[in-house]
Amino acid sequence: MNVLKPISRPFRVLQPVKMGPVSFDRQPVILAPMEDVTDPPFRALCKEMGADWVYTEFISADGLIREAGKSLVKLDISEGERPVSIQIFGAHTEAMVKAALVAAAARPDFVDINFGCPVRKVASKGAGSGIMNDLPKMVEMTRRIVQAIDLPVTVKTRLGYDQKSKNIVDIAERLQDCGIAALAIHGRTRCQMYSGQADWTLIGKVKNNPRMHIPIIGNGDITSPEIALAVLENYGVDGLMVGRASIGNPWIFRQISHFLDTGETLPQPDIRERLAVCRKHIELSVEWKGEKLALFEMRRHYSHYFKGIPNFKPYRMKLVTTPELSELYDVLDEIATADFTTDRPPQDEAGNAS
Repeated sequence: MNVLKPISRPFRVLQPVKMGPVSFDRQPVILAPMEDVTDPPFRALCKEMGADWVYTEFISADGLIREAGKSLVKLDISEGERPVSIQIFGAHTEAMVKAALVAAAARPDFVDINFGCPVRKVASKGAGSGIMNDLPKMVEMTRRIVQAIDLPVTVKTRLGYDQKSKNIVDIAERLQDCGIAALAIHGRTRCQMYSGQADWTLIGKVKNNPRMHIPIIGNGDITSPEIALAVLENYGVDGLMVGRASIGNPWIFRQISHFLDTGETLPQPDIRERLAVCRKHIELSVEWKGEKLALFEMRRHYSHYFKGIPNFKPYRMKLVTTPELSELYDVLDEIATADFTTDRPPQDEAGNAS
């Protein structure tokens, strides 16, 4: 399904939105929660680039209860990234209630329940989107968490478990009755994972259901300002959630926000800006998690930061194999002086392609 249609006046669909205690001048553009991606360094970059609202990585309820270091460190939020949501996941109601209390103690703006993660190791245990096979449990867990904490609770979920059970309209009504402050919907089923095209028609049905009165946030395939606007025009959602399209591309929030606010299309970042943002991402990551782990986890971002640059593969290989921070900065300096306008790949001193 193509969500695009002709655009005349980009600003006509914008309107103020209130999500729990947080108000926005127009529908917010939101950084989706992504495991191993939306850590504090990346959230800081996206916020700086115009994200209106950010989510943490999802955090294991069992890990929080056991006070596992890997889980506790994900509670690290800062004033500069507000509004911010801490997202938790788990298969057991009692554990999720306890985890919600721990998350609330970190004082985010929202605590979010992950009912959407499709990966096998999560869903097969009845957590994430796996709980969509047990709607009574899904509802009871949500109700208990809402009752347990003094912060607004939101939910992120999918259209259903599979093609035969796209029951999101019913799910949305029941979750709203539990007292959640907002609902984010990814336009795919659990079995689709991230394949195929997101189905926004069902997200639109939820939003336009006369029974619904809480804000509905849409997620799935928002990869450009034009698509973001078309989604607002066609489906009237209260917020736009951007996930994979932001990886190595935090300026997508600036581009979408600017386009919604002015109707103007910003140019794509040039190589200098890509380098500057990539370098800042590295610096923030090293500061937060240490050099060794930062250099390893940054490797997933490089191909995205420099996507579309001709003859970049040799430099990408250097970026993902360089073991020392000083050497990595040397590679970035080398990229800054390289000529990417030629069709010839970079060469070494002997004239061989590197």
